[in-house]
Amino acid sequence: MTELEIGAWLFVITFVVLFSGIPIAFGLTAVAIGFLAIFGDPGALQAVAKTFIGELSNFALLTLPMFVVLGAAIGMSRAGRDLYESLHRWLCRLPGGLVIANIFGCGLFSAMCGSSPATAAAIGKVGIPEMLKRGVPARLATGAIAAGGTLGILIPPSITFIIYGIVTHTSIARLFLAGVIPGLALILLFAVYAWFASRSGLKRAIAARQAPPPETYTLAEKLSGLLRTLPFLGIIVAVTVFMYGGFATPSEVAAIAAFLALVLVAVVYRSLRLKDLWAIMRDATRESSMILLIIAAAALYAYMMSYLYVTQSVADWMFGWQLSHWQLILVLNLFLLLAGFFMPAVSVILMSMPIMLPVLQQSEIDLVWFAVMLTINLEIGLIHPPLGLNLFVIRGVAPQVPLREVMWGSLPFVMIMLLFIVLLAIFPAIATWLPDLLMGPA
Repeated sequence: MTELEIGAWLFVITFVVLFSGIPIAFGLTAVAIGFLAIFGDPGALQAVAKTFIGELSNFALLTLPMFVVLGAAIGMSRAGRDLYESLHRWLCRLPGGLVIANIFGCGLFSAMCGSSPATAAAIGKVGIPEMLKRGVPARLATGAIAAGGTLGILIPPSITFIIYGIVTHTSIARLFLAGVIPGLALILLFAVYAWFASRSGLKRAIAARQAPPPETYTLAEKLSGLLRTLPFLGIIVAVTVFMYGGFATPSEVAAIAAFLALVLVAVVYRSLRLKDLWAIMRDATRESSMILLIIAAAALYAYMMSYLYVTQSVADWMFGWQLSHWQLILVLNLFLLLAGFFMPAVSVILMSMPIMLPVLQQSEIDLVWFAVMLTINLEIGLIHPPLGLNLFVIRGVAPQVPLREVMWGSLPFVMIMLLFIVLLAIFPAIATWLPDLLMGPA
């Protein structure tokens, strides 16, 4: 059997195993050991334990549990509710201001927790009922939160960027910087769409005399709402200053951010009891262990593909197509888009990057730019069936809205992200300008 035939069987069997419900880490490990045993020589299995454990000794992995603690601490507080309420008070008189406040809230919460489902759940629990109560169409309300929640894997600190950086040996600080401008741009594009959609809806409501009376807040009320959110926004500033000012490594910054989050939850909300601390650490340990096991299993999976010469053969096969630069980018984007429809973001990165990395390097494609491109494709997968994790999160926090309405509501935001991918392909500096400015050319 040729290497390409082994690769084809590997793809099919891995896909079946992951969809069988087996935990990702166990599934990847089983497939890797099975293929090494069947197609490798007698010494193929000797490096299994060393490869698995060796990957977990990577110092960069210290970043992961710290940022997970950060997200868990903020997620158990009322930071999401306060962010939404504060932004709403400032934007309430703008057409679509309530929807825009939720989108901005998703962006800010993403910058604090780094998780898409957590962002959608935290903002959606408060924002969706308020929007529905004030007459915002269900499609727009749920679609905005579902799409805004996806920013959790793009705006730093991003778990997706950390895993990508570890797999491809790319600077995590540079990846974080690369996600800033695309993340802000998508927030603005989502907000512009919400403004246009709400403006046309408001005109129809006024014509039908069904428009709710505009809300008003005094300056004191607007400023008071900021007081509870400013400390958490200070975490974002602290992370930025320490990491990009050269004062600390990403791992040290993650530890500082996690500690500050725990302190602020205790001081601002006075809710960090021993029971709460135990819940935070329990959830953070569980999620971190899951991610670390997946990373170790993916390292073993990559070793298996390299040992059986599958990675090199697939790369040579793709170069045999003699694709132009733009054709190669199109093929890679289509693959990532389709993969994101069926598999979680972490699985896509860990399974595909060992094959894609040689192709990207030989084609001289910027790995930092490609990371942003990859992440936006995976964002679309979060709000597109059949996986669509954020769709089911929204369905959970707003059970009164049918899943079909949530899907239709997210479709315009999917189109915005697809158009932004095209824009990013034409103007790669959108992603690379900021890291090159602050850290110098790669």
